[in-house]
Amino acid sequence: MKARYALQIAMLAATLMTAGPAAHAQKVPPLDQIKTRQELESAITALDTAVFDAYNTCDLVKFNSLFTDDVEFYHDQGGVTLGNKELTASVKKNICGTTTRELVPGTLKIYPMKGYGAVEIGEHHFLHPWKQDHGVVGRGRFIMLWQYKDGAWKITRVISYDHSLAQ
Repeated sequence: MKARYALQIAMLAATLMTAGPAAHAQKVPPLDQIKTRQELESAITALDTAVFDAYNTCDLVKFNSLFTDDVEFYHDQGGVTLGNKELTASVKKNICGTTTRELVPGTLKIYPMKGYGAVEIGEHHFLHPWKQDHGVVGRGRFIMLWQYKDGAWKITRVISYDHSLAQ
């Protein structure tokens, strides 16, 4: 029993030393350890929370770490942003200190992408707490493609669409 416990601790230590900061900071299982739809939904929901906690607090290092270098971000009103550096710079310029995002409860749908990761679809509200106090919020829909590669989950593609004032 003690030998088994020691082996588990050694394996955990080795994983943390070799996985890199993005992998252990995410605290979600690797794709090959996810066996059920519920486990996948829990993992991607946690990742969604991590992305938008970073977005809402302007933690650009964390935000940047959750996207591939060659991410493609398609926005119905803003156009196309290609690349992680460009996306992070856009968030810094247009989002930090002006906008926060809230997932609309009950709208998140997650589907497996065999051998790749998952697709996440949902709806969110955007608040502008530093610019307005009248409760008007924007809303939009999104599709995000998550890839598990090299020990980390990252977003490779985003489609952000159907933006309007919330009803």
